[in-house]
Amino acid sequence: MIPFLDLKQVNAVYREELVAAATRVIDSGWYIQGEEVKKFEQSFADYCGTKHCIGVANGLDALILVLRAWKVLGKLKDGDEVIVPANTYIASILAITENKLKPVLVEPDPHTFNICPANILSAISKNTKAILAVHLYGQLAAMPEIMAIASEHNLLVLEDSAQSHGATILGKKAGNWGHASGFSFYPGKNLGALGDAGAVTTSDDELAQTIRALGNYGSHKKYENLYQGVNSRLDELQAALLTVKLKHLDVEMQRRREVAIAYANEINNPLIRLPINKGVSLENLESHVFHLFVVRTKNRSALQQHLLDSGIQTVIHYPIPPHKQQAYKGLAELELKLTVDMHNEVLSLPISPVMTGEQVKVVVNACNSFKG
Repeated sequence: MIPFLDLKQVNAVYREELVAAATRVIDSGWYIQGEEVKKFEQSFADYCGTKHCIGVANGLDALILVLRAWKVLGKLKDGDEVIVPANTYIASILAITENKLKPVLVEPDPHTFNICPANILSAISKNTKAILAVHLYGQLAAMPEIMAIASEHNLLVLEDSAQSHGATILGKKAGNWGHASGFSFYPGKNLGALGDAGAVTTSDDELAQTIRALGNYGSHKKYENLYQGVNSRLDELQAALLTVKLKHLDVEMQRRREVAIAYANEINNPLIRLPINKGVSLENLESHVFHLFVVRTKNRSALQQHLLDSGIQTVIHYPIPPHKQQAYKGLAELELKLTVDMHNEVLSLPISPVMTGEQVKVVVNACNSFKG
């Protein structure tokens, strides 16, 4: 069986370094907010090109804390509207409603799966105060256009970079385009911890200071609390492990792109719609780090079963769009045909930095032999 993602094998490549990092933390006797967190925060800020990185407990908390900080700073208030892609993972929506803000769901670009700038423009109202740009599947949204819209309409921009560590447009990485960005280091991400972990990146000093306090019980100084905060901190162990894996991220991204190019050039079944065109080169893929390789097909169940019968594990990202979830039944009547069609048709093929050339060939051949 070709696994969708073999995390054991992914991490085995760096086992010695990871064990040494874990041992260093264990032997230090310091497990919360120590030198390992400081080191990773500085390394990741440098990697993204931002002034600040604030480690938090997970990716959802990262998004929640940015929006909450903007409320504390008077930049948002209850009921303000946040434009967000309708086809995102539910965490993006949860971060908005958790802060008593109103999500305004818009259809994506059918070619990139990411939020469509034209649809953002159509959705702006007098109550719109922010855009949550999700870099879905590893590809940066159209950030130059989105930032131009935000500047023209005086809107805040929060990047959801949970799936796009290292993706770049015009030399600028994910996490350095918007006014702030939330990252997840969930184990299955391109930069994955060995447990839950997350971070916020920003170059706004005041915002960074506020988020750091909010995530530490609202405290900027021990036993003094500026805000009614929460406990959401990156721990020393995960920080140390992430520092190890960050050193290898660019090499892993290159392998993901190589696998994606092989899929694009060699899968030629007209029943399967690919996310990138044939003939694309590595040089033309800076904006995409292929956290996922998502195809579309009208008969997904049959394709998924065909691939399983061929010894290939696949995953559906995601079977139910947020506005059709019971948690958001109040949004169920929204007319979002493209989003619904996508969620009924998408299927993620295996892709990882440890996939072999032979495994890629097996996936390609199985896709090409699918008859519908």
